[in-house]
Amino acid sequence: MENLERNAIVIGATGLVGGLLVRSLLEHPGYHRIRVLVRRPLEWEHPRLEQHVVDWEQLESYAGLFEDVEDLYCCLGTTIKKAGSQENFRQVDLHYPVRAAALAKEQGVTQMLVISSMGASADSRLFYSRTKGEMEEALSAIGFRSLHIFRPSLILGDRKEKRLGEKLAAHVMTFLDRWMKGRVDKYRAVQASAIARAMINIAMVRAKGNHVYANDVIHVLGLDES
Repeated sequence: MENLERNAIVIGATGLVGGLLVRSLLEHPGYHRIRVLVRRPLEWEHPRLEQHVVDWEQLESYAGLFEDVEDLYCCLGTTIKKAGSQENFRQVDLHYPVRAAALAKEQGVTQMLVISSMGASADSRLFYSRTKGEMEEALSAIGFRSLHIFRPSLILGDRKEKRLGEKLAAHVMTFLDRWMKGRVDKYRAVQASAIARAMINIAMVRAKGNHVYANDVIHVLGLDES
């Protein structure tokens, strides 16, 4: 097991996957300090947790927060309903991750791990999938030593905010899960905790290059072996 030598920065820490990820990172023996950039403080504290409330419209003024960090984790994501418009959605799901990544690269961060979405493609006719695809292409062009893109299907977990459509879909996907094997296995809903584990497991490998992990691969990478 690695010593406590690495530092990580997390954006999107107040979301479902982000919150679980931060808690897991704080307990992981491979990390010394976890720094989070948030709009509002997390409701819990930890000796190795640094919280920084930032104005995302002025992100460049916080460039120093990316110093002395090896890994950048990005769990940013919203919905068009919550964002209020497609333009605002693109700000959160495309522009903020790319701007943070560019700053991180300038400050010496070598590895980025980011949540995208199944079906992401810059050529997609679907606005959501196209935005995610554009984010992936922009991040790939930045030139990290290691870039890891995770494309989950429907994400399951206990959200603070209630998304009726996702809740209904989650019930259906959970019911169908026992039959979703073989060809349709790649569409199975995935637990937020499994995504968090998959991201950390991959981060520990530190494989060079750009890598994309499909939903069925995330299920395997995120298995709880405890």
